[in-house]
This record gives sequence, C-alpha cells and structure tokens, in this order.
Amino acid sequence: MESTPKTWRLRVELDDSPGALARMTIRLAERSCNVLALSVIPVPGGVIDELVVRAAPGLMPADLVAAVRAEGGRCVGITAADMRDLVDGPTAALRAAGNAMRLPGGVCDAVRTVLGADSVVVADGDVEVNDHQIRLETPDATLVARRGWAPFTQVEVARAEALVELLGTRAPTTSALITDDGMAVVLRPGMVADADAVAALHTRCSMGTLFNRYHSGVRTLPRRWLHRLLTPPRGTTVLAQSGDAVIGMGQLIPMSTPDSAEVSLLVEDAWQGRGVGTGLLLALARTARAAGYRELVGWCLTAETGLLRTAAKAGLPASSRREDGLLRVSVGSSRAESASQQVASG
Repeated sequence: MESTPKTWRLRVELDDSPGALARMTIRLAERSCNVLALSVIPVPGGVIDELVVRAAPGLMPADLVAAVRAEGGRCVGITAADMRDLVDGPTAALRAAGNAMRLPGGVCDAVRTVLGADSVVVADGDVEVNDHQIRLETPDATLVARRGWAPFTQVEVARAEALVELLGTRAPTTSALITDDGMAVVLRPGMVADADAVAALHTRCSMGTLFNRYHSGVRTLPRRWLHRLLTPPRGTTVLAQSGDAVIGMGQLIPMSTPDSAEVSLLVEDAWQGRGVGTGLLLALARTARAAGYRELVGWCLTAETGLLRTAAKAGLPASSRREDGLLRVSVGSSRAESASQQVASG
C-alpha cells in the first residue's frame, strides 16, 4: 500500500550563482516534490535557503539530500514539518510574542516557535553554548534553547534575543488561576521545601482519589517519594496552592518516545470539579510545548474518565485506548486557536 506523503523542512546552502535555487527546485519537482514555502536566512558570507517540501509517497529524507547535492548544494539540516512551518517568520514571531503576553509562563513556548527549536527550558545550572545550543538571559531566568536538526544562525539568535527583551520580565515561574466558583489559586513549580505541604495534601485526599492517581492503596508517602514527586528527574512538577495549603499537583515526565511525555494529576477532593485540574493540565501542556512534546500521555484505570473530561474542559484534543490493563489517554499539547488562552478560565 502506498504511504502518505511527508512534509519536510530543509535548510540548504547553495553556490552563489544565478539560477542555482531554480535548478534545485526543478530537480525536486522531477522527484514529484512540491515546494510549499521558501525563505532566505542571511548568514556570514552568504545565505541559507529554507524550504518546506511535500515529498512524494515513499521518498525518503536521503533522497531529498541527494537532490540538493546533485545541484551543488549542501543540506544543513532536515526535519519533519507541519502546517505551522508554512507561516512566514515575521508572522510567527508576532503571534508567538502575542501568545506569551497573554499567557503567563509562555516565554519558553514563544522562543521555541521563533527558533524552530526542539526545546526551550529554564536552565538549572551552567549551560554549554555551541551551534546547536544557545543561552538567552531574561531578568528572571536563563533559558537554554536546543535544536538538533540544524545549527542556529546569528540572525535567529538575534530574533530570539529581541523577543526576550520585548517580553522583559514576562518569563514568570508562577501564574494565577481563578476557579469556576471565583476562588484564587496560585500555580507554581514544586520544590523540595514543599514536602510537608504535599504530604498534608495526600492525607486530605480520599482513598479513591489516591487510588486513581497511584493505582494502589496509598495514604502516606515516604520522604524520598515526596522528594521525587517534587523534583522528578528530567521532569516538571506544578503545584496548585490556595492560601498556605497545596490543594493539587501535576507532573510531566519524559517518555522514551521523543514527542511524548507522561502526565499525572492529583487534586484534593474538596477542590475537584472547580477548574483546578484544568489549570494544572494547561500549565503542563505549555511546558510540554516549550520542551517539544506534542503528546501528553496519562495512564488511568479503565473506568476512570477524569483526565478525558479535564482535557475536554481545557480545549485539548484527547483520545483513549485500553493498553496493558489500563486506559491510555493521549492528550495533545496544543489547543485550537479559538479556545480561550487564559488559564483563569479554568
């Protein structure tokens, strides 16, 4: 059976001679490739041409690279593309900046969009800088952007620095949430110092709520478990706090597949159904997008539909299937443009 056409994003260095680009696009057309978009990026000593190409069914990336080389070009990078890559650079930058201004904590996501980076995260130590990894300084944090498929250009770095400067201090690590019944809740990163508050959260949760989260009879957690919940290796924990009490928590942990991360939520019984879980899921979805994850995966009991309902309320696409005796819930990290962009909407 014939495979579905693939869309690829290529960066190419060509000889500075008349007709070089035209000859390359003709060669691609001969291989039944359709060039959907083209942009030119200035670099020292010349330019890099970036093309979004829809390849014929069965055509592999190596075939595209061979076509480029046949016209004397050098493929600087190639990666899978989607419809978002058809938006021109200035439009993408303006849209990313607007989203970051409307959406607390959206700076990493905006920078990743502008750079076409694989991930943009807050640095937790010294950052090695090279062609594929750059450091951006904000008043609140140091961001590190990584892109494996192609080196960063000086023009792109300048664009990202300008974006960060424009957004100024809008790289907060906390955000506000107004629940469905008008209560104020703070969403913030978890820290080891929150161990006692998280332990107290577990004591206030019913056995049913804890069983749905951990799939076992848990009431109290050892100290080492609490620390691991709050600072998961390579993962992220977000807490929901009302007054001095932690009333909910969410976790995002990378999976073995590069585009997916596991998500889990725990909300105190008295706060369930009020938008706290929705706010936590949206905060984790923003973090997932900034880190390059397109899918959030939750493992639920087969009769438990809470995560599906929360995703629907958040405007995030979701589907489920039975797997290994559990319900595997797949949640997209992006919601429709028409959906509300405010976490406060619950």
